[in-house]
Amino acid sequence: MRISWITNDKHVPSLVEYGKEPGKYTSSTLGEHTSYLYFFYKSGKIHHVKIGPLDPDTTYYYRCGGDAKEFSFKTPPTTFPIRFAVAGDLGQTEWTASTLAHIRGWDHDMLLLPGDLSYADGQQPLWDTFGRLVEPLASHRPWMVTQGNHEIEQILILEPHAFKSYNARWRMPFDESGSTSNLYYSFDVSGVHVVMLGSYTDFGVGSAQHNWLQADLSKVDRESTPWLVVLLHAPWYNTNEAHQGEGESMRKAMEGLLYEARADIVFAGHVHSYERFTRVYDNSANPCGPIHVTIGDGGNREGLALKFKKPTSPLSMFHEASFGHGRLTVLNQTHAHWTWHRNNDSDSTIGDEVWLESLSGSDKCNARQTTVPSISIKDEL
Repeated sequence: MRISWITNDKHVPSLVEYGKEPGKYTSSTLGEHTSYLYFFYKSGKIHHVKIGPLDPDTTYYYRCGGDAKEFSFKTPPTTFPIRFAVAGDLGQTEWTASTLAHIRGWDHDMLLLPGDLSYADGQQPLWDTFGRLVEPLASHRPWMVTQGNHEIEQILILEPHAFKSYNARWRMPFDESGSTSNLYYSFDVSGVHVVMLGSYTDFGVGSAQHNWLQADLSKVDRESTPWLVVLLHAPWYNTNEAHQGEGESMRKAMEGLLYEARADIVFAGHVHSYERFTRVYDNSANPCGPIHVTIGDGGNREGLALKFKKPTSPLSMFHEASFGHGRLTVLNQTHAHWTWHRNNDSDSTIGDEVWLESLSGSDKCNARQTTVPSISIKDEL
């Protein structure tokens, strides 16, 4: 587990002390630190400390930099079931707070975020307020994120390096997964291989990201990780009028790799609404393609994307312009349950749900047909 935090005091050590009982720290680890300048803003001291090895499905108590304040987190299990909370395009609004409250009320193992975190957009203090906003959750469960367009923060000549703040603050396990960039990486957890892709770095054939993805997918063992989940920011399938076609070039470059690997589900953000598609490949319903879900409705300040194209595409199973979050419960090697919860209701009621079967157990799909099969949209997913 990597613990990240920021201090204004530059003399605080990058030290994490931890143990299995409150106040009893039997282990400690020193890590690394960094900082950055953005115009006239200078960040605090950003600490990153990787601790472990840790026991699975275990609560650890820890403190950072010798401070008296104690936090705790629970490690994910090694076996099924595992519960993922999924939320994109969070921001820092009252709707964001509602989304986080609903997520916190569910006993999940990990949060997955397909881009657009703080909506700082160059106003660096907003990265600090975002950190304080999400700390109660992000200090308690692992947060695995990828970048969105609001993380770019690039200004030609003045700030030529994109993702400066994001890369400094949100360090993901890219080097551990053979990637050379914090903008794309992968990891295994409890029988699930999760791939995080970068919509705003080179992704074309021959690019570093494309080559990395091809190599990463070739090493996936569907016996030990029968589920393959992918996250990116700009959706490849979208019937909302907002952001039409913005993920198309990435889809053309990478969709074939995910199809051949038999990815089970692809989560995206960017469009500020919720939408779920049937299993799809190359703009057609396909039993061996992944389900695509847009979940860019976490609570951002730009509001909801209210208008969907008419008539509704037969590929789109459900859509709604409401703030909310999703829950993916992977029950075993073959079955998972997906639910989407809208925020409009104080109790976070279910607005959409579907049962999923892993493609790793599909004899038909794993036969690697030379012809692309088609399905009726009424077939089970």
